[in-house]
Amino acid sequence: MEAVKQGSAAIGLRSKTHVVLATVNKAQSDLSSHQKKIFKVHDHVAVAIAGLTADGRVLSRYLRSECINHSFVYESPLPVSPLVVHLADKAQPPSKLYRKLFELMPFVCTQRSWKRPYGVGLLVARLDESGAHLYYNCPSGNYFEYQAFAIGSRSQAAKTYLERKFETFTNYKGEELIKDALFAIKETLQGEKLTSSICTVAVVGVDEPFHFVDPKMIQEVINSMEVREEAPAEQIDMQEDRSPDAAPMDI
Repeated sequence: MEAVKQGSAAIGLRSKTHVVLATVNKAQSDLSSHQKKIFKVHDHVAVAIAGLTADGRVLSRYLRSECINHSFVYESPLPVSPLVVHLADKAQPPSKLYRKLFELMPFVCTQRSWKRPYGVGLLVARLDESGAHLYYNCPSGNYFEYQAFAIGSRSQAAKTYLERKFETFTNYKGEELIKDALFAIKETLQGEKLTSSICTVAVVGVDEPFHFVDPKMIQEVINSMEVREEAPAEQIDMQEDRSPDAAPMDI
């Protein structure tokens, strides 16, 4: 769990038709490129990670394999619920020997000295017949569905912003969700300037397969955010007064 808290922030939010994932990507030096934090699993499935990137690659590759196998056998996409259950079982797999012989409670890897839990949290974005979904899978093997969520370093500031706004996300389109995702990302930077070079945004939506948002478009949204912040404080206060009270994000 501490590995997730120390990782770069990752944000996920959804409406009825779209899911947006956003991450902070900082390079180790000016001479190096940043590590990918968002991975494509299928045309309508993607994951964003916070924590150990190597573990995130392993789990995203596992999800990709599960989706391919299901599509090959059943000629249909893998539903979202079995997908996150498979991921939870991968994080804390049961001991087949004890399960077969004694039919007891599953024994998890954390009870074995030669195993360790995955040090990564995953936000899973999925679109299926029932609509858009956003799940959080944590290293403990638990998973939860959210309207919006944030993980990683200084994610509490982003959660506070999302708690104020999540009830308005229901009917949003992709462009509006992108703007709120960038606002949430900015909350995690603690005064550092937000630019398109330090963040990555991806979208999954109805009739809109998974794709990364172009950095130029991200920068245009950031510029419009800065213009809004320069507006008189009285206007911003009036807009915030109309927003609903904070409430739990999970459903």
